[in-house]
Amino acid sequence: MEMIIGDKVWSTWSMRPWLVLKRTGAPFTETLIRLRRENSEEVRDAAVAAGSPSGLVPVLKDGTVTIWDSLAISEYLAEKFPAAGLWPTDPVARALGRAATAEMHSGFNSLRGECPMDLRRHEPGTLTPATQENVRRIVGLWGDLLRRFGGPFLLGGQWSIADAFFTPVATRFRSYGVHPTDYGDDGSACAYAARLLETPEYLAWEHEALTDERVLSSAI
Repeated sequence: MEMIIGDKVWSTWSMRPWLVLKRTGAPFTETLIRLRRENSEEVRDAAVAAGSPSGLVPVLKDGTVTIWDSLAISEYLAEKFPAAGLWPTDPVARALGRAATAEMHSGFNSLRGECPMDLRRHEPGTLTPATQENVRRIVGLWGDLLRRFGGPFLLGGQWSIADAFFTPVATRFRSYGVHPTDYGDDGSACAYAARLLETPEYLAWEHEALTDERVLSSAI
């Protein structure tokens, strides 16, 4: 298998299915598309040349199959590798996990725009009311699921696709100095965010992102 991704310092969309694929333990190769270029058409052209039907990343190529959406990639991997347990067997947990994942996939636009992922950033910022509302919703959602299923991850004891989709949020909270306790958290969301950033899959992504000399020396 091959995954076409964007820069690991910045690309939240790439991180999510990459973490899922890494969790399966299956071997794969990476094709990296540099995202920060003066001409956005160059990014699209590079992605298309690498095999992206949409001109966007991420893309998973598995033999003759090409999948070009982060959630679709994750669902494909859950079906291809059932032993990896990427979704819980309990139908209620699975349904609620999919609902939370879909909300993350399509929502929280203010947080995305105001606090883009940057794994090298550690500088508190002032959030607009719209972004604060996004954060409050995320903290509440995490708390509800953690209480319902008992943690340590959103859907119970085992890490899932839902956790992969919220891992970039945990990086944003750390990068921009967002404290869940300021948004109604009883401590469980804060501890959960820390756990996301301690998983072997995330640590592997972060190490590669922060040691990529091509990004460190890039002026674009």
